[in-house]
Amino acid sequence: MTDAPGALSPLDEAGINAAVEEALAAFAAAGTLAELKEARLAHTGDASPLTLANRLIGTLDKADKPTAGKLLGGARGRIAKALAARQETLEAAAEEEMLRTEAVDVTVPTSRTVTGARHPLDVLVDEVTDLFVAMGWSIAEGPEVEHEWFDFDALNFDADHPARQMQDTFYIDGSSVGAADGQAANLVLRTHTSPVQARVMLDQQPPIYVACPGKVFRSDELDQTHTPVFHQVEGLAVDKGLTMAHLKGVLDHFAKAMFGPEARTRLRPSFFPFTEPSAEMDLWFPQKKGGAGWIEWGGCGMVNPNVLTACGIDPEVYTGFAFGMGLERTLMLRHGIADMHDIVEGDIRFSQQFGTTGKGN
Repeated sequence: MTDAPGALSPLDEAGINAAVEEALAAFAAAGTLAELKEARLAHTGDASPLTLANRLIGTLDKADKPTAGKLLGGARGRIAKALAARQETLEAAAEEEMLRTEAVDVTVPTSRTVTGARHPLDVLVDEVTDLFVAMGWSIAEGPEVEHEWFDFDALNFDADHPARQMQDTFYIDGSSVGAADGQAANLVLRTHTSPVQARVMLDQQPPIYVACPGKVFRSDELDQTHTPVFHQVEGLAVDKGLTMAHLKGVLDHFAKAMFGPEARTRLRPSFFPFTEPSAEMDLWFPQKKGGAGWIEWGGCGMVNPNVLTACGIDPEVYTGFAFGMGLERTLMLRHGIADMHDIVEGDIRFSQQFGTTGKGN
C-alpha cells in the first residue's frame, strides 16, 4: 500500500475516530449556517482527511478492504447525522431571527406605496378647463360617435369636402340612418370637437362663451408627430359686437397661461369652412430647434355666418369667433417631447416625470 504523505490510513481506527470527533466539534461550534457550511467543506469536502482515506481503500489488500469500509462508513454516518441535526437547529434559529427582525407592526400608520400616475394630458385638460372657467366661460362635452350633420354639414363642409372621405374620417360600419330630409346619413368618430360647438348653439341662445376639450379621431398613422386618436380644445364665443381683436386677446391670454408670460401669438390668413375670415395661429417659441422662432399652434377665425344660420343664430345680430389646438402638440411644445409614442404608449415612467404620481393617504 502506498499512502500519500500525511494521509490518514483507512485502517487507522484511532485516527478515524479522532477525525470524526474533530468534525463533530466543528459542527457544534458553528453559530450560523455560513459557518456550518465552512465546517462541512473542511470535514467532508474533497480535501478532508476522511475523504482522502476513503480514496485509499482501493490500494488495500483484498482482506483489509471490508474492515476499512466498515470503519469509514460508520465514520461518515456519524458525521452526516451530526451535520443534519446541527443544520436543522441553525435553520430554525435563522427563521426565528428573521421573523423577529422582519416583523411588521400593522397598527403603525404609514404612507401607502405608489399606486400609479396621472397622465400629463389628463392634467393639462384640467389646467385648460380651470383657465376658461376662471375667465367665466362654460365647459361643454359631446359624444365621440357623432352624426355627420354635426361633424360636417352644420360646420359648412361641402358634400365633396376631402375631410369627408374615408381616408380622413372613421365611419361607423353599418350605421347609416335616415336623415331628416330622407337622405342617407352616417355616424362617424368625430374628427374635431367642433360638433360640440354646434350642439351648444342649437341648445342655447347667445351670449355663448364655451370651451370644448375632448378626444377626436383621424385616420392618421402613428408616428413621431401624429396619432389617430388625439385631444383638442376648442373655444367658441358668440355675442354682439365680437371682432378679431377679441379673438386675439383670448389667444394671447391662453398662450401666456400655457407657455409663460413671454408667450405671444400671431395670425396668418388661412381658410377653414367654418370660419370667415380664418387664420393659422402661430406661437413665439424660444425653444424651437435651430433657434427661437414662430411655430404653428392651431387655427382660428370668425364664425362663418352660414354656421350661425345652420344653428339658428341670426348672423345680422350676432358675431362669433372660434379657435382650436391640439393638446398633444401643446404638451410636446411645453415639455420638449420629441416623439408622440412616449405620450400614447402608457409607460408609467413617462407620467412620473411630470410629478403627477398618485399616492394613497
